[in-house]
Amino acid sequence: MSLQALRGHDLKPPQRPDPDTPASPFKIAPTKPSRAALRFPVNSQTKAFYRRFFPGTSTAEWNDWRWQMRSRIRNGAELSRIFTLSPDERDAVARHEGSLPVGITPYYASLMGLDDPSEPLRRTHVMTGDEYLFTPGEADDPLGEDHDSPVPGIVHRYPDRVLFLTTGTCSTYCRYCTRARVVGNPGGEYQFAMKQWDAALAYIEYHTEIRDVLLSGGDPFTIGDEKLDWLLTRLRAIKHVEFLRIGTKMPIVLPQRITKDFAKMLKKHHPLFISLHVTHPKELTAEMREATGRLADAGIPLGSQTVLLKNINDDPAVMVPLMQGLLTCRVKPYYLYACDPIRGSAHFRGDVAKGLEIIKALRGHTTGYATPIFAIDAPGGGGKIQIAPDNIVGRDGDKLLLKNFEGKTYSYPDPGGTLGNKS
Repeated sequence: MSLQALRGHDLKPPQRPDPDTPASPFKIAPTKPSRAALRFPVNSQTKAFYRRFFPGTSTAEWNDWRWQMRSRIRNGAELSRIFTLSPDERDAVARHEGSLPVGITPYYASLMGLDDPSEPLRRTHVMTGDEYLFTPGEADDPLGEDHDSPVPGIVHRYPDRVLFLTTGTCSTYCRYCTRARVVGNPGGEYQFAMKQWDAALAYIEYHTEIRDVLLSGGDPFTIGDEKLDWLLTRLRAIKHVEFLRIGTKMPIVLPQRITKDFAKMLKKHHPLFISLHVTHPKELTAEMREATGRLADAGIPLGSQTVLLKNINDDPAVMVPLMQGLLTCRVKPYYLYACDPIRGSAHFRGDVAKGLEIIKALRGHTTGYATPIFAIDAPGGGGKIQIAPDNIVGRDGDKLLLKNFEGKTYSYPDPGGTLGNKS
């Protein structure tokens, strides 16, 4: 049966719950983490930052992810206390309304250029006036996710897998966010509550062709341990769901979130994969390595998803060490994405050819493990389309002619083949 036909069915209620399926544990009182549980490395730049801007904060407090969430930089006054804002940045922050607010964890702010508006990480998180310039081809929902949403919180585009939007909260808000219309706006169209989760779970239970569920949002790692454990357990109890994925940026912008207890909880839900949103080599700190190490030690395969951003990382001199550095953090470079054309993103979107230049700089010059797939998520709901250098030169009779990373031509025996024909 086609995907369209399956979507046309009325949504049936889920079958009677399995007696082994746990009830919601949300009434469990949170316990205060011990000092031992909050031990985490602190790099020297970050330590100097928090002593300057958060005096009196203990290392245990700094390493408490809940403290980091409570202490996020959320408005112009807080930004001005820490950053030397340019007039453009100050005006852009003052103009903002609605979703995608300012939101930067103190830890992530410590990695940014405090006096330099052109510093890469700062550019991705502090508003500028360019955000209010709209160009042709941009849209609030450029990927057409709403069109493929049969119930709130579920995007069912591909036959055997769904995107499950679990929350509208992130610990930091990237200015080029694909879901700028959704995140950080509790009074907006999208509400992420248990009622929505129940409808999403019912949809997944009914559609037995779904074997793969990707949890995203927002950032699922902003959800508390017990609540996320409950959701993963419910999904794991659905027999046709073979494996789960989580998309998150928190190990990069709030690595303290990955407590040993949290990693232990995630380990219960194998097979589980995690995709990390990584942008720049500056993010590969001791703290980030500790977080990814804990996840990897829990047996969770880690992949990176990097967005190609103009004058931030669209240069082999930046991207090659990033991809190589990720491997030392036990993270496999997975996708390199062209920036989605959300409204006001033109200043982040450069030449697509830059992506091919980066792939060429990686292929053959470093291990294949460090080479991601370069893709465009096609506007209008077309899905991911891989963009790759064309290394087929042509044919010489029964030989296929190929060009290697050095530009040299080699032949491969391909009797009766047609690939490479010029006609």
